[in-house]
Amino acid sequence: MVVATSPPVIEVDTSEVRRGYSLEDYRRFEAESLERHEYRDGEVVTMTGGSEAHNTITVNLVVLLGFLLRDSPLRLYSSDLRLWLPQYNRATYPDVMVVEGEPVFQEQRSDEILNPTLIVEVLSPSTAAYDRGDKFRRYRSIPSFAEYLLVSQQEPYVEQFSRRDEGVWEFRALEGLEGAISLPRFDVELPLGEIYRRVRFAETG
Repeated sequence: MVVATSPPVIEVDTSEVRRGYSLEDYRRFEAESLERHEYRDGEVVTMTGGSEAHNTITVNLVVLLGFLLRDSPLRLYSSDLRLWLPQYNRATYPDVMVVEGEPVFQEQRSDEILNPTLIVEVLSPSTAAYDRGDKFRRYRSIPSFAEYLLVSQQEPYVEQFSRRDEGVWEFRALEGLEGAISLPRFDVELPLGEIYRRVRFAETG
């Protein structure tokens, strides 16, 4: 399956966007800020806080991947580490990243990584379209990037995009708590029941 590269229309709260920042200004600002911000080629965008479900899912993923990959050369990083996208002059904070081998950092920095293989985003209602569209398109500029998981926090539902050939990505969706995400590249499976352990979903109907 070839993934379309046209980004959707994204509505952004302009009150949370600061414009006219150089990259150096952004880095200084971010180092002193109590909040996290994306850098989008001159714009600094405040990242919204996560819900209890978002946090629980993210922690579950870090614990699960940390256990499964503990004896491998793979390296696991949480959302505190910034991802730099040089082709687009952008910086962002994925919820979870896995790197094969040694991490590569931007300009010998220790806070901006360049080479994740797996990226996981836990979806929020305000960012789901961005994560599926424009952000995913830009992530695909990373040569090492090969697995993308989009994890719903509103229901047990995960979308998986896996790169098979140059420019060709396969899509798979899993729903419910019985299945598991297969990551043959890492020789692991992620049970949805573990990803959603102790997550309380809102009742519907």
